[in-house]
Amino acid sequence: MSPIHHFTVYDIEGTPRGLAEFRGQVLLVVNVASACRFTPQYVSLEGLYQAYRAQGFTVLAFPCNQFGYQERGEDSQIQNFCTRRYQISFPLFAKIAVNGPRAHPLYQWLKKEKRGIFGTAAIKWNFTKFLIGRDGNVIGRYASTQSPWALAPHIEQALRKGGVT
Repeated sequence: MSPIHHFTVYDIEGTPRGLAEFRGQVLLVVNVASACRFTPQYVSLEGLYQAYRAQGFTVLAFPCNQFGYQERGEDSQIQNFCTRRYQISFPLFAKIAVNGPRAHPLYQWLKKEKRGIFGTAAIKWNFTKFLIGRDGNVIGRYASTQSPWALAPHIEQALRKGGVT
């Protein structure tokens, strides 16, 4: 089993979920926030999810309050905001830290696997995206400014690849 499938995270309702349940799928892991200039990317993330989920694609969203305190709400408030304002249906997880000594182990691993621009490991802002292949390995890391729809060719390529090894 590849490393991503070893992690357990809490969903937005506080239930532990092993990422092994997503084994064999192409994943887009994104740190999100409700009060960010990139928050409208929820529309594109949901669009990608709807366009490709039948082929084995899932968006995994992790709220984070480390950038400009743009995710101040409690998990229930975040869930309400995301479902009412953006009608998201992809998995939403409990708020986590992505940088620093309290960074979630998942994000410690992601940053180690794929560094950002100029070789930096730290997540620079909300809506940084990691594309994970069906085999559980990190394919790419994309900046907040990268439109989710611009990732469609990369997602399609990952979906065409065979099952897990």
